[in-house]
Amino acid sequence: MRQYRTLPGTIFDICNYLFLSLFALAAVLPFIYVFAGSFASDAELTKRAFFLVPEKFTTAAYRYIFSTDTIVRSIGVSVYVTTVGTLINLFFTVTMAYALSKRELAGRNFVLNLVVFSMLFGGGMIPTYLVVRELQLLDTYWALMLPGAISAFNLIIVKNFFQELPAELEDAAKIDGCSDLGLLRRIVLPLSMPVLATFTLFYAVGHWNNYYSALLYINEPSKWPLQVILRQIVMLSQMAAGDLSAMDPNFEQPPDQSIKMAVIVVGTVPILLVYPFLQKHFAKGVLLGSVKG
Repeated sequence: MRQYRTLPGTIFDICNYLFLSLFALAAVLPFIYVFAGSFASDAELTKRAFFLVPEKFTTAAYRYIFSTDTIVRSIGVSVYVTTVGTLINLFFTVTMAYALSKRELAGRNFVLNLVVFSMLFGGGMIPTYLVVRELQLLDTYWALMLPGAISAFNLIIVKNFFQELPAELEDAAKIDGCSDLGLLRRIVLPLSMPVLATFTLFYAVGHWNNYYSALLYINEPSKWPLQVILRQIVMLSQMAAGDLSAMDPNFEQPPDQSIKMAVIVVGTVPILLVYPFLQKHFAKGVLLGSVKG
């Protein structure tokens, strides 16, 4: 049966599409400008307040940033910390959320109250540093991954998602002789891919963008992640964290503004490439676990 649109409905759709298009442009255009500005010259950045395509392409800013192996090494550190840290986050979040999703678990309410309490109150920077030091985690990658192994908010969302899964599936698996770990691996996890994909990205973005923990716990420059190196470049406007002797003596330093734009691109593009693969799971994964308590 053919459906006819009313005039007010058509007008609303047009206005809605226009608004969403303008909103999308407002979100995308600044990044395109930063990307274009990273390839622009000093004169063009000074002369043109806004542009999407530079008049003359130059890779001076990127050659300046990648003049040593410091950036490449820091990217490897960030990839390692992001990958391993995200796996640690998912392991502890899933196992604890699955246990707390069982209403018959002894002491469940007490543990849940502790989790909620940790969302409202924290020990602070100095007590956390003392704990990391006493555990002998300073100057190790574990200091960047273990202190935030579980997010209380994410844990509660995943726990709620597990509670909504049909109990009949678990009962049938137990009748067939499936253990609790086998039940989690063969039944629960395959049904939880939307919420797991969502929080995988949340954890990964958090690890990738984290630089403050490295400033606190990592003193050895060779172990600094990408964000700390890029922060050094932006703050000092020079390759202070790199080996200047490896640079070409005839190399002309690019403008500071171009360096900052190139730094933003280098720090954003790698993690941005992950979004298209997990974006479809965002709304479904979060909403499914946030309906019931």
